[in-house]
Amino acid sequence: SGGLPVHAGAGIDDLDAGGVDTLVVAGGTGVDRAREDAALVGWVAEAAAGARRVAAVCSGALLLAEAGLLDGRRVTTHWGREEQLRREYPRLDVDCDPIFVRDGRVWTSAGVTAGMDLALALVEDDHGRDLAHEVARELVMFLRRPGSQSQFSVPLWSAQPASDPIRAAVSSVQADPGARHTIADLAGRSGLSERHLQRRFTAELGVPPAAYVERVRVEAARRALAEGDEPVETLARRLGFGTGETLRRAFHRHVGVAPSDYRERFRGTGVLKGVRS
Repeated sequence: SGGLPVHAGAGIDDLDAGGVDTLVVAGGTGVDRAREDAALVGWVAEAAAGARRVAAVCSGALLLAEAGLLDGRRVTTHWGREEQLRREYPRLDVDCDPIFVRDGRVWTSAGVTAGMDLALALVEDDHGRDLAHEVARELVMFLRRPGSQSQFSVPLWSAQPASDPIRAAVSSVQADPGARHTIADLAGRSGLSERHLQRRFTAELGVPPAAYVERVRVEAARRALAEGDEPVETLARRLGFGTGETLRRAFHRHVGVAPSDYRERFRGTGVLKGVRS
């Protein structure tokens, strides 16, 4: 991605397509040109047919798709390639929220660093979580992320407000997720009527106020679960969910796992367990 050339020691003509156990296709700036290489696409399809497992990192999913290996499967890729993948390969079930996805023997991951999370998942799949944990420690990976973790943090998944009134409302939510953020509260902070706030908020950010508040609170819960030992019930009250059950439902809706499972993965007791398949 930084323009540094990496020279391969062999070409596809030197490789036995029938002897591949795990086929991993990396993405990059040359992936679109690679999709036009019929010999390369054919080799990938042939190698994948006999492989035990097939994986793609980042935009490498486009090459797998061109080879017909992703039809009917749930896949992910870098968010910057999502629209292209959907448009050019409509038979795919594209989900660009998770950092990686497993669908049967096919694994796909988001941007470049998500490939490290995918690699750890492959290690765990073959050798168990203890070895995957040791590999993560050796790589000094601060977080060993579950595949269901979103590619996006709050500043990334949300569009930026275009107007000062909506910016004021958004800033108040991000500054204190656990405060009261009803429509009336947000309208008062923005200087708009409730109806006008609802309409402009949704138009500028792509989600209604209540959904935005919930997402910000879930992101705050993610950080708290990864970094501390606060009980879920206490965390729920502090972040404005009211009850632990409300937090659990919202967390599972956005993250795909229970808060307790999420915390376990980030506290060194398990690696990548229960990834959505």
